[in-house]
Amino acid sequence: MIITDWVHVIAGAFILLSLALGAWVHPYWYFFTAFVGANLFQYGFSKFCPLAIILKKLGVPETRTGQSCRQK
Repeated sequence: MIITDWVHVIAGAFILLSLALGAWVHPYWYFFTAFVGANLFQYGFSKFCPLAIILKKLGVPETRTGQSCRQK
């Protein structure tokens, strides 16, 4: 998996987790959901993503290498 795949997976997991925590623990957890959504929104305009920078420093590849079943 490449950086963009991981960003989508982690953002989706954070959103689902914070929605569950907001429903079952305390409504203030919805602010975390809003933060993740705002970060995704600003990324659409600025292409700046702190999580992508962290993943890059951890060695996650930026592009796919080799052949996959989706490539023709």
